[in-house]
Amino acid sequence: MLGTITLPGVRPSVGSARRFLRDLLPEDHPLRDDLVAVGSETVSNAITHTASGREGGEVTVLLAAERGRYRLEVADDGAGGTRPHVKADSLAENGRGMRIVEALASRWGYREDGERTVVWVEFEREAAPSR
Repeated sequence: MLGTITLPGVRPSVGSARRFLRDLLPEDHPLRDDLVAVGSETVSNAITHTASGREGGEVTVLLAAERGRYRLEVADDGAGGTRPHVKADSLAENGRGMRIVEALASRWGYREDGERTVVWVEFEREAAPSR
């Protein structure tokens, strides 16, 4: 595991999650920008669409390097049974977050953890540039 952080379910935590993920990888790492963008989208979704965004809610972000890939996990406080999905209407004003995740990641999905949902996103690991 490279790092984990639990943040309050408030809008400013999206920026905190971005900084956290950015700081875990070298500035010139080829996956850094994609990981940060996907982390931002998934944390924003957790705060907007789940109980994480209610008073006292939290969202947990984890980044791990394992078996040739990076794995990002974002755990929310639950959404009353609804689960993350890619919206069919690509021209809609909102709802593009998971479409961005799908475009940038090697694969993604979710798992239930009691009432909570953990969205996981994998990126094929590329060798970090030599320093």
